[in-house]
Amino acid sequence: MKTEEYFDIVDENDQVIGQETRATVHAQNLLHRAVHILIFNSEGKLLLQKRSALKDLHPHLWVTSCSGHVDAGESYETACAREIHEELGLNPSPPLEPLFKLTPCEESGWEFVWIYRGLHNGPFQFQEEEISKVRFFSISEINDWIQNKPQELTPSFHLIWKKYKEKSL
Repeated sequence: MKTEEYFDIVDENDQVIGQETRATVHAQNLLHRAVHILIFNSEGKLLLQKRSALKDLHPHLWVTSCSGHVDAGESYETACAREIHEELGLNPSPPLEPLFKLTPCEESGWEFVWIYRGLHNGPFQFQEEEISKVRFFSISEINDWIQNKPQELTPSFHLIWKKYKEKSL
């Protein structure tokens, strides 16, 4: 049986002001923290994951390569290393590069989110209860996908991809 998850609740400056359960944080839209990781391969393609049917938020939708909440008392960097190992079976080398930080909004799930980038060609060992599949996509495929079938991608992915493209110009 899975133990109850606790997250740090933060204020508008991303300073910890308390702790609460995952269920309470999500039910009350409390500000909290998360990480998203963009894994590119040597051809410049981005790995995306399709969320499993068992996920409580956005099942069956595509999202970044890896993502997860920052647990209570955990740093963004520690959460990043934990999530990439848990979700994809990776111990990234070279280390992941922090890219930018998003402020909380509805699309981000009221999370402060650090976005990281890494390089890996696979293979990946993913948890089927979390992820139904992973696949590399070219930048043009992703842009076309967003244009033609945006409902297949999570709101957080749309937000992250828009900011990533702005930062990459």
